[in-house]
Amino acid sequence: MPDENLIKSEFPQDESLVYLNHAAVAPWPARTAQAVEEFARENVRSGARNYPAWLAREAQLRRQCRDLINAPDAEDVALLKNTSEALSVVADGLDWRDGDNVVISNEEFPSNRIPWQYQAGKGVTLREVDLHADDPEAALMAACDGNTRVLAISSVQYASGLRLDLPRLGGFCRARDIVFCIDAIQSLGAHAFDIESAQADCVMADAHKWMLGPEGIALFWCRPQLRDRLTLHQFGWHMVRDAGNFDSRDGTPADSGRRFECGSANMLGIHALSASLSLFAEAGMANVEKRVLDNVQYLMDKLAAMPGVELLTRGDPGRLAGILVFRAAGRDSAELQAELVRNNVVCAARGGGVRFSPHFYTPREKLDKALEIVSASI
Repeated sequence: MPDENLIKSEFPQDESLVYLNHAAVAPWPARTAQAVEEFARENVRSGARNYPAWLAREAQLRRQCRDLINAPDAEDVALLKNTSEALSVVADGLDWRDGDNVVISNEEFPSNRIPWQYQAGKGVTLREVDLHADDPEAALMAACDGNTRVLAISSVQYASGLRLDLPRLGGFCRARDIVFCIDAIQSLGAHAFDIESAQADCVMADAHKWMLGPEGIALFWCRPQLRDRLTLHQFGWHMVRDAGNFDSRDGTPADSGRRFECGSANMLGIHALSASLSLFAEAGMANVEKRVLDNVQYLMDKLAAMPGVELLTRGDPGRLAGILVFRAAGRDSAELQAELVRNNVVCAARGGGVRFSPHFYTPREKLDKALEIVSASI
């Protein structure tokens, strides 16, 4: 398990604060703040004199992202601005045919709905599947037919906490030549992830949730066979094969994930995210995942024992993730969430209830404090 002294040193949060909102925007570890401070001071002192070292950090981050998702090659990782940009790269890059359809769920965050909606002008239909069925994977697969080009799904649903069986869906898509696109923003940093077992074609995730990084930088991985088929709509000096040769007139795209990065890298975000991911490597993702799930299960058990509390998140085996949503009889969920926030419990109102999303470092006494406030408020 992660060393408790490491956890305490990396998360010196306000003692009065109970932070249960990692599914939205997460606090940084101390090492991430230190990396940003050192990068800023270096800029003040010497500008970009040490740019080669910055490029080395960028290459290191690609390797860290490769390891986080168990990808074969770090060169297949692109560093984009956010999940929405990565999803748009795929949605706008496919060679759509009139009559094609895309299957998603009816619980997707707008990032994983809007880019597909905008393909309607190309004759593409969007099918939104209800995940409240006993077997949500079967419902998603049943919505696919011979005209389905993409199954685009969140690994964990942001408003319900539902965790899907990615290998089952991925195997179905691979057998039918359907592009399997995974929005992993509610998984990476909370759960071990393996693109090969998931049989994913593309995976994307912002850094600012479970990865404990900054906004403005995201991981985008695309299987090389699909990468070469995506039409590019953003162009610049950085995305070409011979990016360092500024006199070249050859605009051939890079034979790597860099083809999706049209301009200068977000070096500040790169330094920050690299620092954050080093913490997960040190703690071990298996340990991180176990503690996340232990924290969520603890909250579920305690809340389920409270009179009038209804759990909206499925707790059956394989479904549990880092998100727990509940509501209380006789209480408006938005009002209850606001009351919790006034008492320094940072959480969100989602999915018709109150959403708690603790991380691996969240101490048990903080969970108990949130539970006490819930109990006193219902």
